[in-house]
Amino acid sequence: MKEEKLIAILRLQKSKAIGCIIAKKLIAATGSVEQIFKESPGKLQKINGIGQHVTNHLFDKVNIKLAEQELDYINKNKIGYSYFLEEEYPINLQHCIDSPILFFKDGNIDFNNPRIISVVGTRNMSSYGSHFCNKLIDDLAEYNPIIVSGFAYGVDICAHKAAIKNKLQTIAVLAHGFEEIYPKVHKKYINQVNENGGFLTEFWHDETPLRENFLKRNRIVAGISKATIIIESAEKGGSLVTADIANSYDKDVFALPGRATDLFSKGCNSLIKNNKAFLLNSSTDIIKMLNWDIVEKPKEIQRQLFVELNENEQKIYNFLHQKGKQVLDLISIECTIPIYQLSSILLQMELKGVLKPLPGKLFELI
Repeated sequence: MKEEKLIAILRLQKSKAIGCIIAKKLIAATGSVEQIFKESPGKLQKINGIGQHVTNHLFDKVNIKLAEQELDYINKNKIGYSYFLEEEYPINLQHCIDSPILFFKDGNIDFNNPRIISVVGTRNMSSYGSHFCNKLIDDLAEYNPIIVSGFAYGVDICAHKAAIKNKLQTIAVLAHGFEEIYPKVHKKYINQVNENGGFLTEFWHDETPLRENFLKRNRIVAGISKATIIIESAEKGGSLVTADIANSYDKDVFALPGRATDLFSKGCNSLIKNNKAFLLNSSTDIIKMLNWDIVEKPKEIQRQLFVELNENEQKIYNFLHQKGKQVLDLISIECTIPIYQLSSILLQMELKGVLKPLPGKLFELI
């Protein structure tokens, strides 16, 4: 990636009052991240949801210096990164509307494996939870899944260690930058995680583990995987937030049931009771629900005959044919069609029998 582009991404990422959704809207409307900073504030303010407050932060000159400093750190320390419009960006995360526009990575991470599951839960794990977590990952090892978690106490580190023991790739999603490790006692696992996967974070190198960062981290844990597994949780906790986020992304959620009187089973029991998670008894439940036991046959792509497509429709068709199902915002960006126009075009293509809408603002060819 050219430094001009990376600087622009970092400036956008650092701008206050601009979250990931607004950032993607700006990119879609202007055509590229570099173009954002070449437009006048007045022109940007004509974009729906972009006001003076946003543009004031966007063109704050302090962010240029900060972006240059972060770029210097990236180059000196050979930090890997992934931009949401590039092919190596995880496909599961790409489909989440609020996924980070840029994240940093370290280690030997390979996102090509389609079997990715997140395993989270209480920091106060019981022997019951520990035994189940280890056995679950032992039993899933033959399917070679990637195990994702948050590198925290309890269930998180148990899942990482079980993955390492089984020589599975494991990804630790951090709530801070690479200059710090939290909790510090887990520093001893850094090399093992890097050898068997690696670390991922959206936070700049000197960012500390603030409380709100853990909530932001949880959406990556939920979004990057095919399913989220909750192993023990009290009635309130970060893992329940992760479960809610996974549900909002239309991802499968599994929860380990426990006795009604056990404090750290109440959260899981509540998820199951309220139909927010599937009851998890063993690895078989995951294998069957995620169709890991089915040998997939190559899909036959049938071309739509005698359907006339205009220039924009053909552009969208070609993009979906090449990339598979995609989220609305990404179609807008990649095909350079504003969202206000795109919605009606997609509707016409649906009426022509060319594509179909899916939950989560996704679209795929028929």
